[in-house]
Amino acid sequence: MVAKISSSNTLYSALAYNQNKVEANSAKVIYASRMIESADGNFSINSCLQSFEPYLLANKRTEKPVLHISLNPDPKDILTDGQLSDIAQEYMQKMGYGDQPFIVYKHEDIDRKHLHIVSLRVNEYGAKIDHNYEYRRSMKECRELEKKYGLIPADQKQRQDGLSLTPVRYNEGDVKRQIANVIRPVAKEYHFLSLKEYKTLLALYNIGMEEVRGEMNGKQYRGLMYSALDENGSKTGIPFKSSLFGNSVGMEALEKRIERSAKTIKEKGLKERSKKTINSAMRNYRNQTDFEKALAKQNISAIFRTNDEGRIYGATFIDHEQKCVLNGSRLGKEFSANVFNDLFNGNSLRSDAQVNNPSMETRLESCNSVNQENHSTDFGGIFDLFSPTSGSVGDEYEERAFLRRLKKKKRLQIQ
Repeated sequence: MVAKISSSNTLYSALAYNQNKVEANSAKVIYASRMIESADGNFSINSCLQSFEPYLLANKRTEKPVLHISLNPDPKDILTDGQLSDIAQEYMQKMGYGDQPFIVYKHEDIDRKHLHIVSLRVNEYGAKIDHNYEYRRSMKECRELEKKYGLIPADQKQRQDGLSLTPVRYNEGDVKRQIANVIRPVAKEYHFLSLKEYKTLLALYNIGMEEVRGEMNGKQYRGLMYSALDENGSKTGIPFKSSLFGNSVGMEALEKRIERSAKTIKEKGLKERSKKTINSAMRNYRNQTDFEKALAKQNISAIFRTNDEGRIYGATFIDHEQKCVLNGSRLGKEFSANVFNDLFNGNSLRSDAQVNNPSMETRLESCNSVNQENHSTDFGGIFDLFSPTSGSVGDEYEERAFLRRLKKKKRLQIQ
C-alpha cells in the first residue's frame, strides 16, 4: 500500500474534488469521524465545512492547515468497505490524526480502488500537529498495515513514485482509460515550469500531448490533445481532447499548475537534490548510457534530445522522488545541452571546468533564471481555505454564506 500526503490552504477544493466524484457515482463516503451529517444522513460540502470551522477559527499561524491523504492498496488486493474503513482509521490514529475530524472517501473511478482522506493539520486549540519525519512514519505504518491485513507489499519504485504509473500500451486496448490513469495523477503531483516539460514527462509513459489553436464562432481557443505513442515515440491511434479527462488536465488548470510549481520549487529548494546528483554523475561518467544509469539509480530520469547529426540540443531531468521536472538550462548553464554534448563526445576539459568551477557569468545567469521562473506570486490566507474553485451552484452559495459567517466570527474574536 502506498500513501501520499499533501497539505494546502484550499479546503473547499479538497472537499469539492471528492464530493464531485460522489455525485458522479464514482466515489462514496465509507467513514467519517467527528463530522456533521446533513439532514438526509449524507455529507455535503457545507456540513463538512461546518465540522472543520472551530479548528480553523482557532488557527492563527499555520499557512497550510488542510490535510489530504490518499491510501492506495495494490489493485489485486480485495478489500471490503469495512476493511478499508478500518485501515483508514488505524492509519490516521498512528499518524497522530485519530482525534481530528476527518472524512474517508472510497474512489472507484479507475481500476485501482483507493481512499482519499480530508482532515486538518491543526487541533481544536489551533496548534499545528507535529508532522516531523512524517514520510518515514507513513512508510512504517503502511508496511505494518500490509502485514496485518495481508496486503500485497508495495515495491520500492511504487514507494518512491507515490503512485504506481504504468506506461500506455496501445495494443492492450482501452487507451483512453490507460491515458487517464497517468495524466490525472501526473498533472496533480508533479511540478513543471512549462508545457514542454510536462510533455517530456508524459512521453516517459508513452503519451503524447499537443497544443491546438483555432477559432470557433468568432472566438479564439486553445486546447490540448492527448494520444498514445508507440515504441519509437510516434503517435498511434486517435487523439483525445483534454476535456474527455476532466478540467484538471486541461490548458487552464495546467497553466495554474505551472504558476504554483514556480513558487513550490523555489520555496522547497527542489532543484538542489537534482543539481547535486547530476553534478556527481557528470564528474564520474563520460558515457551517456552510464550517466543515465547512474541517475536512474537515484530515481532521476535524464532525457536528451538530439538532431539528425546526433548533436544534443536539449536536456530535461525528472526527479521522481521530488516529483519535479526541469530543463537542464533551468538548473544552471553548467547543465545545458551544449555541456552534455561536449561531455559525451570527449570534450571533457570544457565540461569539467563548467561542472566543478562555474564562471561568474554562469552563476549570474543561473540566479537570473531562478528569479524569472519564480516571478509569479501566490497570495493566500485563512479565507483562501474556502475559495470555491469547483462544485455546484448550490454548494457555492452555501460556501459563500459560510465564508461570511466565518469572517464575522474572526472579526468578533479580534475585538
